[in-house]
Amino acid sequence: MNPSAREPVAEWRSKPCLVRGKSVYEKPDESDGLRILATQYWPRGISRQTIDEYLRLLAPSRELLHGFKDRGIAWSEFQERYRREMSGEAQRAEIHRLAKLARSRVVTIMCVCKEPVNCHRALLCELIERFDD
Repeated sequence: MNPSAREPVAEWRSKPCLVRGKSVYEKPDESDGLRILATQYWPRGISRQTIDEYLRLLAPSRELLHGFKDRGIAWSEFQERYRREMSGEAQRAEIHRLAKLARSRVVTIMCVCKEPVNCHRALLCELIERFDD
């Protein structure tokens, strides 16, 4: 492979990643860019017109979600298990696609959590920002 063929890859990786997270219940804003919903369940009261893509594949499994919500799983264990769930081939492909998109436009990852603390969307944003082939 000639060196000039590698430049576009190096170029998109060197650009800052434009990914951020917010609650799906926050008012949509033009600055949101591509609005991605990553939940197992469609949130009540949210119009499908306010979401660009619904990616259930990037949400925590129902088992993991219920284990955490019912306080049977600590946040540290949730993080480890969620990252493991996101290591599957299909999940990695979606994360890779979003990472490439986030280098040319804003990508907003959303879920139902009101706060980003102890929320999978913060972990997903991190996975997108750090994605490396």
